[in-house]
Amino acid sequence: MTGAIIGVGATKRFSAVRWGVTQSLMAAWVLTIPGSGLLAAGIYYTASLLFI
Repeated sequence: MTGAIIGVGATKRFSAVRWGVTQSLMAAWVLTIPGSGLLAAGIYYTASLLFI
């Protein structure tokens, strides 16, 4: 959805897109997957110590 909004804004005027907000969204997307993986690994490790 965000990509579509950026695309629509860029078709009107390239300067119409707020690139600061776009960069924040992209950084959040890039950090979300590794962060989720690390959190899941930590929970799995903790649970395996407690329940084995």
